[in-house]
Amino acid sequence: MFSPRIIKRILSEYALPVNGMHGAGHWARVLENGTRLAALTGAEIEVVQLFAVFHDSRRVNEGWDDGHGRRGAEFAAKLRGEFFQLSDESFDLLYTACALHTDGLTEADVTIQTCWDADRLDLGRVGTRPEPLYLCTPAAKAKEMIRWADGRGSMVFIPEIVDSAWDLGREFGMRRAGR
Repeated sequence: MFSPRIIKRILSEYALPVNGMHGAGHWARVLENGTRLAALTGAEIEVVQLFAVFHDSRRVNEGWDDGHGRRGAEFAAKLRGEFFQLSDESFDLLYTACALHTDGLTEADVTIQTCWDADRLDLGRVGTRPEPLYLCTPAAKAKEMIRWADGRGSMVFIPEIVDSAWDLGREFGMRRAGR
């Protein structure tokens, strides 16, 4: 797993509320969706995990934000080498996954498909149930996967990593024992 330093760095320039619909809670659900999917698809896990935190990192609003994926990809390029290491081939996958994640595509390398599915499985947070037609991999299209991910997205479930590893509990109104 990547260093929590990346989260702090991304948030230092994040234009939206950390607890907004495209913020850290969403990133953490995409991370968990992607980790679960990658175990089934054989996707490059590090690329999938980095996608989770970069794909919406350069949004400037919570609505339609044309170009935010490409801006997220460019931000990843800026932080590459200092905050994470990827081979050129793996970085190309990350860049493409971020840049094109809102284009509605379903055909690509399995790692890119896994990234897109991880994000699309979290549409419940905005009141949209993920549709198998718009998912890429058989693993994401499985009824059990959709039910699991959509339930979490619809409840706007905040994964434990947001408070534990990322230390953002205060931003989400969370309290740890002893605090």
